[in-house]
Amino acid sequence: MKIVEAANFSTRRDVETGTKTQRAAVLEILQAVKNEGDAAVLRFTEQFDRITLDGMRVMEEEFRQALDEIDSEVRDAIREAVANIRDYHSRQMRQSWMTTQESGTMLGQLIRPLQRVGLYVPGGTAAYPSSVLMNAIPAQVAGVEEIAVVTPPGKDGAVNPGVLVAAYELGVKEVYKVGGAQAIAALTYGTETIKPVDKIVGPGNIYVALAKREVFGLVDIDMVAGPSEIVVLADSSANPVYVAADLLSQAEHDAMASAVLVTTCRKLAQAVQQEVEQQLAVLPRKEIAEASIREHGAICVVDSVEQGLDVVNRLAPEHLEVMLEDPMAHIGKIKNAGAIFLGPYSSEPVGDYFAGPNHVLPTNGTARFSSPLNVDDFLKKSSLISYSRQDLLAHGAKIIALARQEGLEAHARAIQVRLDNEQK
Repeated sequence: MKIVEAANFSTRRDVETGTKTQRAAVLEILQAVKNEGDAAVLRFTEQFDRITLDGMRVMEEEFRQALDEIDSEVRDAIREAVANIRDYHSRQMRQSWMTTQESGTMLGQLIRPLQRVGLYVPGGTAAYPSSVLMNAIPAQVAGVEEIAVVTPPGKDGAVNPGVLVAAYELGVKEVYKVGGAQAIAALTYGTETIKPVDKIVGPGNIYVALAKREVFGLVDIDMVAGPSEIVVLADSSANPVYVAADLLSQAEHDAMASAVLVTTCRKLAQAVQQEVEQQLAVLPRKEIAEASIREHGAICVVDSVEQGLDVVNRLAPEHLEVMLEDPMAHIGKIKNAGAIFLGPYSSEPVGDYFAGPNHVLPTNGTARFSSPLNVDDFLKKSSLISYSRQDLLAHGAKIIALARQEGLEAHARAIQVRLDNEQK
């Protein structure tokens, strides 16, 4: 890993906009699925995934086969993770409310779940059962009645067993063997097999990201996610073996992933450099992690923890690990981060899989204004207004004045006719 000047370093990457050719390809796929339905989805699946499917929906026997294949220890871990994630998200749920004033006016808010949600689960170089849990559980807690999962088929035409078991444990049986932009199109427009949804969540490759960006407005989306990133803020008390391991835990995701150490200790910086090289040598996904570290990895040596916090807040990382001697003392100074991991035992994978908080997090600096996926993302709010006669008579003239200030005479007259009628 290279040591860089903190003042000039940035993790921002122009990745979500894609190339002109990629955007054109996505638009072509969206239009074809909109016009042709299942036929286009199957055609693109054959073209991009090199597999010819008889049908897209996962059948009951495929769930049973996945349950037979999965290791019992993994299934037990999935069940415990489900309990942790559900407990954490259940604490986020809010209720509808109403308040009545002495004048008789009632104001409030109705909170209702979305009816139907589509969940994209990546395939390709890796399969992610944890994506099923992190996206589906907050939707279930919110009260979403219908969840449809789409995920690319493997070369054998099957879905990764871990993905199917995760869905099965949640009671999600509507799973389709389709990925890429064609899956986003099917969820948006609907086909003969796949009903359209109200919202699409879940990460994917550049074509999935571009498709989600394109259909936003027809459906809601969670975010246009960029490559994964981690920043470790550390002082001399940090263990370089732990730091290097956690940096590589994100680097192995994607060659575009970013792994950054911000430290007050040059000795630690040098030790982490050596550790990263040693640990890289034996990683199964060495080629990917090595490219990530080479192109987007960095070590920033700063003069003080306060300067380090300034760097962290400017980077606004997806994952922030705080490996300081007293991490709790600095929480109040952290302004921008998707998820914050405190202390040497809070390794980033703890949050990815098991602790309970969501691992769908804002990337590419968007933690400045965005939040992790949560129950609110699957709820919609309606305002309630029941205005009393007393308040209309008391405040009608003010409403009329505001409407006429904006040049909207019909708005003003809608109030005036009531005042004229009630004051006869």
